[in-house]
Amino acid sequence: MGSKNKLKRFKENETFANVIQPTREEVLGNFPHKGKWHSFFKNDRPIVLELGCGKGEYTIALAQKNPDKNFIGIDIKGARFWRGAKTAIEEELNNVAFIRTQIELIDNIFAENEVDEIWITFPDPQIKYKRTKHRLTNHDFLKRYHHILKEDGIMNLKTDSEFMHGYTLGLLHGEGHEVLHASHDVYKLKSSPEEVTETQTFYEKQYLEKGKPITYIKFKLNY
Repeated sequence: MGSKNKLKRFKENETFANVIQPTREEVLGNFPHKGKWHSFFKNDRPIVLELGCGKGEYTIALAQKNPDKNFIGIDIKGARFWRGAKTAIEEELNNVAFIRTQIELIDNIFAENEVDEIWITFPDPQIKYKRTKHRLTNHDFLKRYHHILKEDGIMNLKTDSEFMHGYTLGLLHGEGHEVLHASHDVYKLKSSPEEVTETQTFYEKQYLEKGKPITYIKFKLNY
């Protein structure tokens, strides 16, 4: 994507009512929406997050299928989720929002027990050992998710990375969390949940074309 195109998207994002682009200082300070997301959506429906939402395909698809829930896509790259935000406006999906921020600041954006469900879709597996701290399912990130999730909150990890799948599964079992569903190939397993197989991201389609299996874990955090 050219820099002109990126600039155009950044500017358009600023005009979208469903896009929030706080500075790091605003997030670390007294972030106005923290604990008040139901006021933002003007309803008290469940809140579902997609972390590292990219173009926002999953956020949009889930919002279309579940008008009784609110969906928030989070990514540091606003030029990417511009597409999702624009689609939500065009289709008048009032249950969608996007936040441009770093995922490690998530517990500054949401209050304790404010979120019902979290999706992590095709994250960078950060395979090198020194990159472990950036892995979105490491111990520190799981603690952050647990803080903002309701007691019976659900986590979902969908990835093409066998490494990420195995690492996360091992950590979940090792820490005593509750694995509700795990699959090494969601399209071969007949019992895969519909929301996992019905929606495909831009990158997922590319992985499938190359014959890569897509893995999935659904789990609850117990701390």
